Amino acid sequence: MLRLGFTPLLVLVLGTSPGAAFPQDALKKSCSLSKYQFLVPHELKAVQKMKDQFEAIMLLSDRKCNTRLFHRKWNTAELPVPDRVMLVEAELDLATAMLGLPATPRFAETRQRPLAFLSQAREDLRDCMAREAPSHQPSGKLRHWLQKLQLAKKTETIGCLEASAILHLFQMLNDLRCAALREQCT
Repeated sequence: MLRLGFTPLLVLVLGTSPGAAFPQDALKKSCSLSKYQFLVPHELKAVQKMKDQFEAIMLLSDRKCNTRLFHRKWNTAELPVPDRVMLVEAELDLATAMLGLPATPRFAETRQRPLAFLSQAREDLRDCMAREAPSHQPSGKLRHWLQKLQLAKKTETIGCLEASAILHLFQMLNDLRCAALREQCT
């Protein structure tokens, strides 16, 4: 009687190649943004505290900003999921760059937690894009907004970009939630 070990027998039953039994895609870590569908209250409080402190600082300054970067004629929910992820990644790139700027010691301390949270979210988004849609081309709406962002980075002052990013953090967090839902969002 022919006696086979378990592994060769399994290969014979499942096919001639171990790759056929376990496709490479199944072995890759799946992309999950579900932890951003419902944001943790202490993260939201940290962002709100930072935003409030920044608004108090802004009241004392005389900044005149013209950027309307976050005033869009379309809603994030209108975008396909890969566009949503690209949008939020670009928004978080801007936010983390602005939160990483030198600041007064008190404000630098206040923004540490939101900066860490937003940086982690941005890295998670990058991983998802690299895994799920590495060659995705943005839609016309998103492409236009990305061009507007690049222009703002070249023409606006750092102070105006910082103000725009910080004052619109909750819009970014809503866009992050929308990207994480992977289906219809409001």
